[in-house]
Amino acid sequence: MANDLEGVEQRRRELVGDLTHELRTPLTIVKGYLEGLADGTIEPGPKTYGRLVREAERLQRLIDDVQQLSKLEAGYLPIEAQELALPPLIMQVCDRFSDQLLGMDTLQLTTQLPEDLPPVWGDPARIEQVLVNLLSNALRHTAAGAVSVRAYTDLANTEKESRSGQELLWVEVSDTGAGIAPEDVPHVFERFWRADRSRDRTSGGSGIGLSICRRLVQLQGGTITVQSKLGQGSTFRFSLPIYPVI
Repeated sequence: MANDLEGVEQRRRELVGDLTHELRTPLTIVKGYLEGLADGTIEPGPKTYGRLVREAERLQRLIDDVQQLSKLEAGYLPIEAQELALPPLIMQVCDRFSDQLLGMDTLQLTTQLPEDLPPVWGDPARIEQVLVNLLSNALRHTAAGAVSVRAYTDLANTEKESRSGQELLWVEVSDTGAGIAPEDVPHVFERFWRADRSRDRTSGGSGIGLSICRRLVQLQGGTITVQSKLGQGSTFRFSLPIYPVI
């Protein structure tokens, strides 16, 4: 019990330290701009106000992500699972991102969704949240090449199914982007962890999205993994129970 309590306290200290670190950067930027506007060293204008708005939005995203992760870890975020055909949901999310790629010849978004995929048991809103996060990350870190989404079953390999023997459907989001260094791969689902902290600050990442994805997948009876090679791309793979649930 003493060890458990010490572990909880250690995680609490780490969370506070990480959160303080993440909040400091946008707050420092906002403070610097406000001081410059006050003493006249920075001219007021759309560019300055736009930067202040972006930093405020980054703070809001961070607060929202921390709040959601706290609810997930405390078990306060409900999962409303139901029988669900996954391909229409995947196409809906991909169509949303495809619109952003119009006119871009260097990057493609493709899907591989067999017609005979069985229905899954999951929460449509939470599955969509996982897909949006994975696709956002893949597109952000892929300057050229392709991002693909594939869904499939792997019923022959029962050893890789859930421990209860539940049959699973797998969804993969793959890219040909920057990839992740081998020593960094084990940490990608840790909250506030990022391989390139300065780059993700610029792009608005909070370092919490993949932690939220992992917890959402786990709450729906699945698992999430990643395979990656530096300079070649990454593949994130998550599973959902096939309906009916055992």
